[in-house]
Amino acid sequence: MQLQTLIRRRQLRWRTGFITSALLLVFVCFLSLAVGEIFIWPWSAQPGLEQQLLLQLRMPRLLAAVAVGASLAASGAVLQVLLGNPLAEPGVLGISGGASLALVILLFALPFVPTPIVMMAAAMAGAFLFTLILVGLSRRKRVSTARLLLIGVALGILSGAVVTWAFYFSDDLNLRMLMYWLMGSVAGVSWQQLTLLLFVLPVLLWLCLQGRKLDLLMLGEHQAQQLGLDVAASRWRLILVVSLLVGASVALAGVIGFIGLVVPHLLRLALGTENRYLLPLSALCGALLLALADTLARIMLPAAELPVGVVITSLGAPVFIWMLLRSQID
Repeated sequence: MQLQTLIRRRQLRWRTGFITSALLLVFVCFLSLAVGEIFIWPWSAQPGLEQQLLLQLRMPRLLAAVAVGASLAASGAVLQVLLGNPLAEPGVLGISGGASLALVILLFALPFVPTPIVMMAAAMAGAFLFTLILVGLSRRKRVSTARLLLIGVALGILSGAVVTWAFYFSDDLNLRMLMYWLMGSVAGVSWQQLTLLLFVLPVLLWLCLQGRKLDLLMLGEHQAQQLGLDVAASRWRLILVVSLLVGASVALAGVIGFIGLVVPHLLRLALGTENRYLLPLSALCGALLLALADTLARIMLPAAELPVGVVITSLGAPVFIWMLLRSQID
C-alpha cells in the first residue's frame, strides 16, 4: 500500500510538471510573438507591416527557439546516461563545437552558400565525430568524470580556436556575420531554414520515447542485457540521434550551451530519475527556457539585440558552478 501511494505521488509530480511547463510554454510563445518594438496581438495582426513582422520574423524565430531548446535539453539528458556523467551536455563537452567546426570548414570549402540540409549534414558529422571520441574514451579508457569533462572542454576550446582563426583570415562579409550567429542566435531564421524541422521533429519524438531503454542502461550493461535490451545497438542509435539533433541545432542557431546541462539535471533533482518521464519533460522545459531567453534577448536593450547564447550562458554558468561544487566529482 505504501509503495502504491509513493508511485501515485511520483506520477502526480510528473503530471504536474508536464501541465505547468506546457502552460508556461504557451504563455511564453504568446509573449514572444507579441512583444518587441511594435506590440502585436498575434490573433489580430493588421495586414501589412504587423502581419509581415509576425509571419516572416517572429514566428520562424520562435519555432527555431522551441525546436533547438527541446533538442538540446533532450540530447543532454541522453548524454548524461550514455556517459554516466551528470555534467554531460553538448556545449560543455565540445559536441556543439565540433558541429560548428565542421560547418565553418564546409563554408570555406564551397564557393557558394550551401542549402540548410547540407549545412545540417556537415554539422551532424562534426557532432557525431566528437560524440564518438567522448563515448569511446568513457568506455575504453575508463577515465574519471572530471577528466572526461576536461577533455570535452578542451575539444570545445580547440574547435572554437580553429573557428576564430577561420573568421580572422576571412574577407567574406557573410562569413564574418556568421560569427554573431555562432555566439548563439535564432535572429534571421527563415522558413526555408525551418525545413530542417521536417527531419528534427520526428527524430526528437523518437528520442523522447526511449526513456525505458535509458532506464535499463542506468542499471548497468549486464542487467540491461539480461532484461532483453540490445545494449550496443541501442547505444549507437542514441549516439546517432543525439548527433543529428545537435548538428541541426547548430545549423539553425549556432552554439548554445548549458540548456542540455541545466534542464535535465534540475528536473532530476526536483522530480526523479525516471527517463520515460524525464526525456519528454526535458524537451518541453528546454523549449520553454530558450523561447524565454530569446524573448529577453530581444527586449533587454532598447536599441540593440543580444545573442541568445549570451543570455543562456549568463544564466547557466552560475548553475554549472553550483553543480560542480555540489557533485564533488573526482
